[in-house]
Amino acid sequence: MISSVRGEVLSVGLDHVVVEVGGVGLAVQATPATLATLRRGEQARLHTALVVREDSLTLFGFAEEDARELFGLLQTVSGIGPRLALATLAVLEPDKLRAALVEGNITVLTQVPGIGRKGAERLSLELRDKVTALGGTGDVPVVAAPGALRGEVVEALSGLGFPAKQAEQAVDRVLGEGEGHTTSSVLRAALAVLGRKQ
Repeated sequence: MISSVRGEVLSVGLDHVVVEVGGVGLAVQATPATLATLRRGEQARLHTALVVREDSLTLFGFAEEDARELFGLLQTVSGIGPRLALATLAVLEPDKLRAALVEGNITVLTQVPGIGRKGAERLSLELRDKVTALGGTGDVPVVAAPGALRGEVVEALSGLGFPAKQAEQAVDRVLGEGEGHTTSSVLRAALAVLGRKQ
């Protein structure tokens, strides 16, 4: 199994990055939060999980080993495949996901597209003890100051190839819709806004 890759970032897409390893460009599926940490032309190291299917080999990458462990754990639950596991980690940061699983917080878990009430209950039931053993519940994500948060997200969107002016407008629109945002939630919402414009 390929457990990590390191090399130059050749390109960053909305759902994947291409990393050159030993002269080969590897396409790695990743969450918006992970992609936001990568810049074209820079060196990157990702913790990865290789998913083998009859007709495909798909590499999934994570900035933190913690997220990769949760990615594997989620797939031990019936009905949760790699795409849904990745979507879960795109919507919920590892600490928030752990807390929701341990507390049985169905409202938080059903925020993930594709996970209904029954699926959320099954996730919590099957993973509660495993998640506790993996590393505790952690804390709720810290909410950044609006100014710092805006700068971080605009920079991340620029790194993904969006023009700075478009990125700023999208972030301002998202921030204008409410308070209590985390960097990854604003990034996801801004990507959705930019996606609609194209």
